[in-house]
Amino acid sequence: MAKRDYYEILGVSKNATEAELKKAYRQKAIQFHPDKNPGDKQAEENFKEAAEAYEVLSNGDKRARYDQYGHAGMSGASGFGGGGMNMDDIFSHFGDIFEGAFGGGFGGFSGFGGGRSRGRRVNRGTNLRVKVKLNLEEIANGVEKKIKVNKYIACKPCKGTGAKDGSGHTSCSTCHGTGQVTRITNTILGQMQTSSQCPSCGGEGQTITHKCNECSGNGIVQGEEVITLNIPAGVQEGMQLSVSGKGNAAARGGVNGDLIVLVEEIEHPHLKRDGKNLLYDHYMSFPEVALGTSVEIPTIEGKVKIKIDAGTQAGKVLRLKGKGLPDVNSYGRGDLLININVWTPKHLSKEEKTILEKLANSANFKPEPDSKDKGFFERMREYFQ
Repeated sequence: MAKRDYYEILGVSKNATEAELKKAYRQKAIQFHPDKNPGDKQAEENFKEAAEAYEVLSNGDKRARYDQYGHAGMSGASGFGGGGMNMDDIFSHFGDIFEGAFGGGFGGFSGFGGGRSRGRRVNRGTNLRVKVKLNLEEIANGVEKKIKVNKYIACKPCKGTGAKDGSGHTSCSTCHGTGQVTRITNTILGQMQTSSQCPSCGGEGQTITHKCNECSGNGIVQGEEVITLNIPAGVQEGMQLSVSGKGNAAARGGVNGDLIVLVEEIEHPHLKRDGKNLLYDHYMSFPEVALGTSVEIPTIEGKVKIKIDAGTQAGKVLRLKGKGLPDVNSYGRGDLLININVWTPKHLSKEEKTILEKLANSANFKPEPDSKDKGFFERMREYFQ
């Protein structure tokens, strides 16, 4: 089933402001909140769908990639929909948007996440960036790539918890598991209450009973992971794909960062890319274009033979429909444009000069362009329309 447009999900226009996006997401999330729709699986999916849409559109870089390449720009794995984010992560990630919506924000939600406290901080791993080089054949067909990435991974002995031998965690005695401390200050206007991150547990609401010796209680260590990338057909140089949850692991079982994949194109020995179209310069001798012939032209799928009509003029562009590249958003396929260049010899023998001098006086060799023979500027104007 095809994914719905993110703007359609939130019910906003493509030029929606940050404030409009936030308001639209708040309305959708309240509408489909699991507390208001107990046991309704469709409402839960709509709730996750809205979170995914807002996670992408509220991020400037991700929104720009989505606007240009659609869902393909997210590599099918951007945002919460790509995996690695559960309901509890959604609440902790966007909890500030819902202050007061359910009598205390998302912190009071009981259906998922074990009743996480509103002020409790969730660790998040940092994003990683890698470059992937692709040739035109891989770009044309899409490709699966396996890459080895050096990154922070979850500590195996403690399973990423940071606790030694399964000793576990205890509720922070300073904040009593809330992740926040509240201070009341007397002022001339009366008492003022302020909340801040708990200094004892760093906002996590819990402390480790015995720290793991391998990771010193962080829950993460330097390591490597082999990651499979599914590159869609039609990607372009400079395009970024986002793979959710494949960045650095987060300390003590938090939310993993994302892997940002930058596409680099390997130059083809013969074909040049122009968007969806491919360009090829084919050089011919004067006798070949004058008499007509058949020539082989390279394409992504292999060589094809085409006919060159007698009297073909230099600069004529031949078009092979559908021999270009697919659009990354599945909007058809480009063409292969063949530019005919007539090669002028740089060195002539005495005999060749004599032959050409005789031909130069022939009436058929006098330039007499008609209305069908378009000039360079007219061809360029027609090409770029």
